[in-house]
Amino acid sequence: MPETLLEVSHLKKVYESSTGNVEAIGDISFSMRRGELVVIVGPSGCGKTTLLKCIAGLLKPTAGTVALDGKKVTGPPPNMALVFQEYGRSLYPWLTVRGNVELPLKHKKLSKAERTQLVDDALQAVGLEHASKSYPWQLSGGMQQRVAIARAVAYQPEVLIMDEPFAAVDAQTRADLEDLVRQLHLERGMSILFVTHDIDESVYLGERVVVLSKSPTWVQEDLAIDLAPERDQITTRALPRFTELRTHVYEQIQRAKRGEAIRPTA
Repeated sequence: MPETLLEVSHLKKVYESSTGNVEAIGDISFSMRRGELVVIVGPSGCGKTTLLKCIAGLLKPTAGTVALDGKKVTGPPPNMALVFQEYGRSLYPWLTVRGNVELPLKHKKLSKAERTQLVDDALQAVGLEHASKSYPWQLSGGMQQRVAIARAVAYQPEVLIMDEPFAAVDAQTRADLEDLVRQLHLERGMSILFVTHDIDESVYLGERVVVLSKSPTWVQEDLAIDLAPERDQITTRALPRFTELRTHVYEQIQRAKRGEAIRPTA
């Protein structure tokens, strides 16, 4: 059985302000194995982004711990990469596609030849080898998001965190990018923690779906997705089991919105 890569234990986050404290995250615990693709879903405003910021070391939790590879996260870990929804803001318009992908590698002790190889490999992985000399503003939204993903792939992180990365693209592009994520996971064994508000997307992508309650947040359900590893947009989504799973997740989120789920005492 693969070893645990990421461990979130009794994470809590309270925002303090002059008008009173706001408990964003109540008590979240879950783990992720090396090479796993875990998707997090929950009602709007349940603290998904707050959770990711704590995991990424960008926000200090009020209580609880995050451990990556057995080491407590106290700041941004060097072996983690993030891809956000706002791909346009994460790319540098004055750098070419190649320049954007290569930029984080300049902080690593690599030779020019090693950097070139990693960038070439990453661009090929996302299908952008033909666009290496283009600038981000010359590309479509979907292609810009591929550049952001290529940059993460080239960095060779132990875990890739994706925060609603396809929310701003059209449906056809979204389907293509979902398949790209599945491909990176299967062919490269990438460990991916993916946050989305799209229920169908969570079931299509994930090996597990972690359903969060409404704020103050806890893990309402940790659901194993027992679909075959090889998936495609037409066949997989037409399966009765896919429909059962997405219906189950939808019902869980509706229960979360209504506050009907019972919080475990353990």
